[in-house]
Amino acid sequence: MRLSQLVRTLALSGSLVALLSPARGEEPIKVVASFSILGDMVKEIGGDHVALTTLVGPDGDAHVYEPTPSDARAVGEAQLLVVNGLEFEGWLPRLVETAGFKGAEVVATTGLTPIPFAGEDDDHGPAAGETHGNQEHPASVEGTTAEAEEAGDDGHDHGANDPHAWQDLSNGVVYAENIVKGLSEADPANAADYRAKGNAFIAEIEALDARVTSELAAVPEAQRKVVTSHDAFGYFAKAYHVAFIAPEGVSTEAEASAADVARIIDQIKAEKITAVFVENVSDPRLVERIVAETDAKVGGTLYSDALSGPDGPAATYLGMVRNNLEQIVAALKTS
Repeated sequence: MRLSQLVRTLALSGSLVALLSPARGEEPIKVVASFSILGDMVKEIGGDHVALTTLVGPDGDAHVYEPTPSDARAVGEAQLLVVNGLEFEGWLPRLVETAGFKGAEVVATTGLTPIPFAGEDDDHGPAAGETHGNQEHPASVEGTTAEAEEAGDDGHDHGANDPHAWQDLSNGVVYAENIVKGLSEADPANAADYRAKGNAFIAEIEALDARVTSELAAVPEAQRKVVTSHDAFGYFAKAYHVAFIAPEGVSTEAEASAADVARIIDQIKAEKITAVFVENVSDPRLVERIVAETDAKVGGTLYSDALSGPDGPAATYLGMVRNNLEQIVAALKTS
């Protein structure tokens, strides 16, 4: 009688159902993001519904990353894998195969228009001559890449297109939409929440896009010239009409030749360029050499391929763009 009474009491209160039904719908889905910028986007949109692993973490260089056994385990167990695409993660296909990944994949750049590498004619910005988007790209860098290929080293070749599409905030919207879609398909029970969080995130991206456009437009066009060590800002250049000059190629593995560096030093002197930056994923010695031979000064650190640590100035995607904007505008206004 006591057991029957207990069963009736639990049934009436709904507790019996809770005890007998596993809370499988509450288990977060296992998601792997290839690098820190995508990891932040997944976190913003997925929230508590996602158990996230990011392979290349803050300040990590995805160009030269070497996966670990724990990466293989994480990918093998993942229900969803979020990648940049455009051949950015050259090491990832082998990792996916080795890990035996059976889940779904989101390619964040799906649907956007990529910028081809050198050779595209572009009338959207102030840079002249051969450009990468609006980013000047010395021809001798291409020669260096060709020599490496002949030697059997592909130098982490990224194919025909620039993979750094997140640097244009309008592309950030595309990334967010693709992540919302992927999460919703992998976890339909929480699709409405993913869409709500995605819409809120996209609204923030669009607001920041308007701010970047406005603040850079206030700088005279002739002053919008920036030197960086790594060719990663082609999308930013094209979207916001800033000329970026970089002695290295698209990969941080590329090495600038003496002729490249000398050419840029001459250009800095001739055009009186003062905005020179190091990057969080690049060796600062190249920029320090350029600064030592010109009147330019290091304007600060730009974040290109990776976020900062949690206590840094670029701990999120939006924080990264805000940091870069503020650093660039401050340097350009002193030129």
